[in-house]
Amino acid sequence: MKLTDKFKHKTLKALEMDRMHYSGSDSAFAKKHGINASVFSRMKNGIINGVLGESNWLSIGRSLGVTMRDDNWKIARTEVYNQIEDNLKFCKEFSKAMILVDTWGIGKTASAKHILRTMDDAFYLDCSQAKTKMLFIKSLAKSIGVEDKGRYVDVKEDLKYYLNLLERPIVVLDDAGDLQYDAFLALKELWNGTEDRCGWYMIGDDSLQAKISKGLEKQKVGYGAIFSRFSGDFIHLVPIDKGQKLDFMSKLVGDVATANTSKTKVNKLIKQCVSKEKTLRHLKTLIQLQA
Repeated sequence: MKLTDKFKHKTLKALEMDRMHYSGSDSAFAKKHGINASVFSRMKNGIINGVLGESNWLSIGRSLGVTMRDDNWKIARTEVYNQIEDNLKFCKEFSKAMILVDTWGIGKTASAKHILRTMDDAFYLDCSQAKTKMLFIKSLAKSIGVEDKGRYVDVKEDLKYYLNLLERPIVVLDDAGDLQYDAFLALKELWNGTEDRCGWYMIGDDSLQAKISKGLEKQKVGYGAIFSRFSGDFIHLVPIDKGQKLDFMSKLVGDVATANTSKTKVNKLIKQCVSKEKTLRHLKTLIQLQA
């Protein structure tokens, strides 16, 4: 596959934006994206040809969400977005940890990613891609700018050390329910090693709450400690009461629809989604079909 200069320029621009929110060194930032420090220095001067292989450009573009198509989809300031933003700001400022557990398709991931782009030293990890202890530690290390090669124990120690060096970092662990048991224990160790120095935020659906609750019930080693460290509570955004839930989902769908289509279509879209208990993913499909 031959990548165009347009894609490389878009990726470089996204890279520059990411650098603005990273307080570490150029060398660490380059390592974060799998780039040689001297190569990154050339890229900062606008050089795009002959500096990286096609696979490297693809990897960086993917991690930064770069696409060739112009995506006109707008992120709306929904209740979900506002509450996640408040949570993340609190966790970052006071180096605390929380667990958000709620149904899929309400914009948790999209909101979190969008918010993190505006924060300094804010890191995101999709745990569905890093389920084991080894993958979890090494993937997190790479996303933060720590060398992920070498012995597991060395990577882990460097990861803790570097998180403590940064100014109020925050780590968001999405789909945290996918983490295997040994990865959860590694997470507890990371929390212990960065206490009062790093904010943590777990995102998941009902399976994450079920996993932790089952571990607590069976008194399985680590779950009580993890739950306690993550504020000892599950944050829920969607109301349990049926009437309140209907109102919440109607407003959620309406807010997103209003931001992305004609106001004359909003009420119909709300009915199409809420009456069939469809999610924001379904709403996006409906709007794209109409377009």
